[in-house]
Amino acid sequence: MTQPKALRLADELDIHAHHAMNGEAFNAAVSAAGELRRLHAVNQELLAALVYLTAYAQQHGVMPAALTAARAAIAKGEAK
Repeated sequence: MTQPKALRLADELDIHAHHAMNGEAFNAAVSAAGELRRLHAVNQELLAALVYLTAYAQQHGVMPAALTAARAAIAKGEAK
């Protein structure tokens, strides 16, 4: 499976930080890489919760407009 773009970018930041940067630029790159990884993990958790809630809502006929919006958000989040 292909690595998600956010994680690839984080890896690139780490590589460049360790090879070409020092001081503040190094700290900023390493911090940015960590933040990309954190946000990717949060996004994955939110997508999983949204998928679960969407399935529940569909089974119980709850809020059709919300289901449409949730499905669009899921599709966008799962796009590569």
